[in-house]
Amino acid sequence: MNLPFSFSDDMRSLLGEKEFLELRTALEQEPVASIRLNDAKYVDRESTRTDGLQPIPWCREGFYLEERFTYTFDPLFHAGCYYVQEASSMFLGEVIRQQIHEPVVALDLCAAPGGKTTHLLQTLSADSLVVANEVNQARVRTLADNLLKWGRPNVVVTRNDPADFKDIPGLFDVIVVDAPCSGEGMFRKDKGAVEEWSPENVELCHKRQRRILSDVWQALKPGGLLIYSTCTYNVRENEENVKWMCEEWDARPVEVVVPREWNITGDLTGSDVPVYRFFPSRTRGEGFFMAAVRKEGGLSEEPDRGMPFSGKKGKKKTSKNKTTSPGPVASRSSMEKAGQWCRLSGMDYIPVYTGESFGLFPGRHAELLNYLEDKLHILQRGTPVGEWKGRDWIPSSILPFSILVNTAAFPVYEATYEQALIYLRKEAFPLPGHLPAGYVLVCYRDIPLGFMKNIGNRANNLYPAEFRIRSSYLPEQIRIL
Repeated sequence: MNLPFSFSDDMRSLLGEKEFLELRTALEQEPVASIRLNDAKYVDRESTRTDGLQPIPWCREGFYLEERFTYTFDPLFHAGCYYVQEASSMFLGEVIRQQIHEPVVALDLCAAPGGKTTHLLQTLSADSLVVANEVNQARVRTLADNLLKWGRPNVVVTRNDPADFKDIPGLFDVIVVDAPCSGEGMFRKDKGAVEEWSPENVELCHKRQRRILSDVWQALKPGGLLIYSTCTYNVRENEENVKWMCEEWDARPVEVVVPREWNITGDLTGSDVPVYRFFPSRTRGEGFFMAAVRKEGGLSEEPDRGMPFSGKKGKKKTSKNKTTSPGPVASRSSMEKAGQWCRLSGMDYIPVYTGESFGLFPGRHAELLNYLEDKLHILQRGTPVGEWKGRDWIPSSILPFSILVNTAAFPVYEATYEQALIYLRKEAFPLPGHLPAGYVLVCYRDIPLGFMKNIGNRANNLYPAEFRIRSSYLPEQIRIL
């Protein structure tokens, strides 16, 4: 790998000649593959360990892969049973576990494609709410799709510029800012990152990161936690930004207890600010940086949800996409269907309607959802459950991905591996004659994949078209979970 001269010079100064050479050697090696299990769907961790996968020390749901899975041809990947994520970035879960011990409202500000959002949903309590935001229109669709497959109902997807969050001061207990960066930590995974790197881009990223942090700081409650991360090595985008937050604002750095054997590197600038660096020459994973600061001050009051940010009395903003209701009859019947099709486990959910569809959203956050709808551009909320057809509700094609789906409410067909791939390509295959007419839940290894509609002489494949496997090619060697 031909590293840029300026990058090599900076790393030599930062690490010393010996460790720089070790880093350069590590960057010539193959990137490390790793996954994080969705423990609400796939819980057979002991079996996973016996498959030769090595647990990631700082993430109880994370595993290193001896070799990459053929993800496209793994039905459990499509079912949201695991997320493909860099091992280093899974350190987020350790920070959350050590610092957050009660339900919170969290924001993942730069959330696409969804690794940290799914990790927040997995690590925080089910009574928490996670707002996943992405400003890029193309990337936010990928984010929304990945969260649908992850299956948690306590999530809202938004598409807003970070500056929009100035209008909701003191709302979030936790904010994660995985900032756009120069991507030095991706050098061995993405050769294009090497070609695009320049000192000018480092400086541009440094300024953009400070603008993003400044925009979102007001949305953090006093006493709240901001977690900042990048996938780059230089101190300009890392330590300097953390020290800048502590000097400019009422921010206090937060220390995370890290066992020495994890080989995570601390601050490299000679200061005492606790930061957590991942060098592939020292720690098994890709290049990564994380630090956390807490906003000084006591517990804040609830934000005034009828006021604009200025604090002056005024008219509420018009909602960009307020949920709609299909009428009282359909509303009553929707909750009846939800009670049949979903396992609500005694938790309080409210129906949310969008056009001809309805879903479920945690009732404890209903007021907050109304507030967010007036302030932000919301693309997705909660769990899709049904669609209004004729004079009745039919189950949503997304419902099987949800952890709320009640598999006992539908006839179930257990597909073979070959049938699962046919189904995921949105192709048809015959169902056994003993299955009744209507909606049949197709499962693979007891995990729901989606619906087919059995109409007697044939069965219609209802798998969402946007999720289908587009490749008809099948590799000679298949490695799956």
